Amino acid sequence: MSKNTRFLLVSLPASISPSNDHDEALTALRSAVTTDHGTVFPFSIPEFKIGTLDALVQQADELAKLEAGCEAVVGKVGDSLRTILEGDEGKIAQQKTVNDKSAEQYLKSFHWNKTKYQANKPLGEIIETLHKEVTSIDNQVKDKYNSYNQIKTNLTSLQRKQTGNLSNKSLSNVVPASLLVQDSDYLETHLIAVPRTITKDFLRAYETLTPMVVPRSAVQVAADEEFTLYAVTTFKKHSHEFIHKCRESKWTPRDFKYKEGGKEEESKELERVGKEEKKVWGEALRLGRTAWGESVMAWVHVLALRVFVETVLRYGLPLNFVCGLIRTTSKLAKRARSSLDASYSYLGGNAFGRDKKGRVTKDDSSTSADMQAAGHMGDSGEYSPYVCYEFEIQ
Repeated sequence: MSKNTRFLLVSLPASISPSNDHDEALTALRSAVTTDHGTVFPFSIPEFKIGTLDALVQQADELAKLEAGCEAVVGKVGDSLRTILEGDEGKIAQQKTVNDKSAEQYLKSFHWNKTKYQANKPLGEIIETLHKEVTSIDNQVKDKYNSYNQIKTNLTSLQRKQTGNLSNKSLSNVVPASLLVQDSDYLETHLIAVPRTITKDFLRAYETLTPMVVPRSAVQVAADEEFTLYAVTTFKKHSHEFIHKCRESKWTPRDFKYKEGGKEEESKELERVGKEEKKVWGEALRLGRTAWGESVMAWVHVLALRVFVETVLRYGLPLNFVCGLIRTTSKLAKRARSSLDASYSYLGGNAFGRDKKGRVTKDDSSTSADMQAAGHMGDSGEYSPYVCYEFEIQ
C-alpha cells in the first residue's frame, strides 16, 4: 500500500437520495466525491443490538480510545517487523497482509466477521472482545520480540568475543596455560591489553606501578592492529591496586581464568545460540505477520463500530443509512472532505452556512459543547455534518 494512501469511512442517511434507496444513496455519495478526489467503495456494516442513549454515548467514548489503541498496536507490530527484517521495505510489505490480502484489498471487500465477533451480541460485549484481543496481540508480540532481542544481544556479544580486538575478544584460544601462575597462594598473573601506541610507556612503568610486582615478569602474549596483550605477575595482596592503576593508565585489564577445553565450549555455545537465534527469528517473523493482520482486522472492526454508534447518535432511529469507504491520498483528502461538506452541509443544521458566493462556511459559535461531549466532533476536534473517520494503514 502506498504511504500516501488515506481512507475516509463515511456514513450518511439514505435520505440523501430522493427515494431513500440504499444503492441510490451510494451513487449520490460517489457523485459528491468524484473520481478527481477519491474512489468510493461500499462498506457493509450490520445492525447491532442498541441499548440506551447513555450507553451509546459511553460506548462512543470507549470506541474512540480503543481505536487509538488499535492504531498504536498496528504501528508497534509494524516497527517490530521492520526491526527483524532490518528495514527491508520490500520484505516488510510481503508480511503485511490481512487474511492473505493486502490491507487495501481487505478494506475494499470488508465484511463483518460474524464468527469472530458475533453481531447478535450486545455492543458492550463486542467491544470487550475486541479490547481483549488487541491487548493479547500487543502482549504476545512484546514478549516474543523481547525474547528475540535478548537472544540477538547474546549472539552479538558472543560474536564480538570471537572477532573483536585484544581488549574485548575471548582469550580462550589466545592464552596458553603455561603463561599463567595457577594454584598459588601468593602470586597471580594479570593479562593487560595495552594500546600499541603506548607499549613503551607500559614496559617502562609496570614494575613500579604498585608494590610487589614481579620484576621483568611482563611477557608479550599476542598482538593485533590495536593492542598488545601482556601477562604480568604480582603478589595477590596488591592485585586490586595493580588493576586499578592499569585502568588509570588507560591499559585494559582482562578478566580471564584458564579453563581446559574452554575454546571448544565457547564454539559450542556460539553454535547453540546461533541456532536458537534463527529459530526465534522465524517465530517472531511468523507472529509479526499474523499479529499485524489480526490487529488491522480488529482496528477495521472497531472503526465499523464507531461508524455504527455515531450513525445512531447522529441520525436516530429507525436506521436507514449508507456507508462508504473513500480511497484517496494525503493531498486529496482535504478536497474530498470539502466536496462532502459542500454536498451535505445541510445535515449540520445551524453549524454550517454559505457565504455570499455560495461557499460552505462553518459557524463555530453554533457548535456547542454538547456536541463535543457527545463525541460528534470527530478525531480532528472539528464538527462534521456527517459521520466521517479518516485513517491510514502503514
